[in-house]
Amino acid sequence: MAPSNSTAIHQKLRCRFYKLFVLSALLLYIIIYIVTSNHPCCQSSTLFTDPCFPTNITHLVFGISASSNTWNDKKHYVESWWRPNITRGFLFLDRPPTEHLPWPSAVDPPFKVSEGHDNGVRMARAVVEAFRAEKRGVRWYVMAEDDTVFFVNNLVEVLGKYDHRKYYYVGMNSECIVANWEGGFGMGFGGGGYALSYPLVEALAENLDLCIRRYEYGYGSGHVLQSCVADLGVSLTLEKGFHQIDLRGDISGFLSSHPQSPILSLHHLDTANPIFPSLNRHDSLNHLMKAAQADEPRLLQQTNCYHKPTNWTFSISWGYSAHIYESIFPPSILQRPIETFLPWKKGAMPPFVFNTRLPSKHPCEAPHVFFFDSMEEPIGGRVITRYVRRWQRQLPACSESGNYSADHISKIHVVSPIGKLDGVSNSLSCFTNVVLG
Repeated sequence: MAPSNSTAIHQKLRCRFYKLFVLSALLLYIIIYIVTSNHPCCQSSTLFTDPCFPTNITHLVFGISASSNTWNDKKHYVESWWRPNITRGFLFLDRPPTEHLPWPSAVDPPFKVSEGHDNGVRMARAVVEAFRAEKRGVRWYVMAEDDTVFFVNNLVEVLGKYDHRKYYYVGMNSECIVANWEGGFGMGFGGGGYALSYPLVEALAENLDLCIRRYEYGYGSGHVLQSCVADLGVSLTLEKGFHQIDLRGDISGFLSSHPQSPILSLHHLDTANPIFPSLNRHDSLNHLMKAAQADEPRLLQQTNCYHKPTNWTFSISWGYSAHIYESIFPPSILQRPIETFLPWKKGAMPPFVFNTRLPSKHPCEAPHVFFFDSMEEPIGGRVITRYVRRWQRQLPACSESGNYSADHISKIHVVSPIGKLDGVSNSLSCFTNVVLG
């Protein structure tokens, strides 16, 4: 009986070994197939380079055009959004920054001295210089100036919509018609920033110097680059969140009626008035960034709410401002910015590429204006922001809607959920708590 039992045991062991061998061979075959497959989602062995892995911040390389002479005055704009050891990219300077050495690499981007000294084409060259310096795992090259402020999380989310394996040139026009006429309506303005996909930059790099010579009399670096991109059969893909801010004076009317699109950048904040009237330019930017850190996708997104007992309209630009109108206004009106600002250049009527509302002294049309003041720590998936009145409207109540004055309101608290916004339905739920002052 013993030999018989021994034989049965050996047969079972051989059977198990055979099954294990077959499973191992099958697993090995699957691994080899995945690694060698021609499918674009299976060609890479790491998540860093896998083209079908969602776009993240490591896939972006920033090229920032700057001047050593003005870097001290501009650097706080870059430092407001740059994340040391996380964001990738370079500051392209016009000359060696000897007066700024030793370079604060723990705070600022690494620098390179631009190969070309012609400021008219320096940013165009910087695209290729960034490409030569950083290639591994790159999907997008994002170009900007030293006074450009990016909202990086939103930028990653927006660029993630596009197939980075194709030719893409993503940016936005100027807000000013004259600037677009001079530079071209098909040009992404460099101050607002623009993004080029890796394959497009790779194609540009082959003959960029030749192309620059062809268009050396173009309207600045952005026009030269756009012309070279057009020669490859690529046109500008518009994203309304890029902002050149070719506006002067008080831009609060523009920021209070931002398009229903994620904000991606701001520019020319050093020439416009401080965006918060109680703060200087530097502190105003830091204040806006506090709101961005809490819920960047919702920043500047407009919400319109109505209080029927008083016929009031609340218009909220999240993280920036709140308006109370003493009458009912539909969203189609409130989406037009109040023209508190001037065009960068005069010479066209109308001066802007968007519709506006003229400021009014009519008590039923002029809003009570409140600006973002503070916020509470997010709790339970929601955040509370507070908006404070900075001046009295100095107008009577709107008699046409019942004489319900809002002069006594000093603060507005807005409760909003934190989370990704969905397409056109990106307005806040209308949870507003008005606190009497």
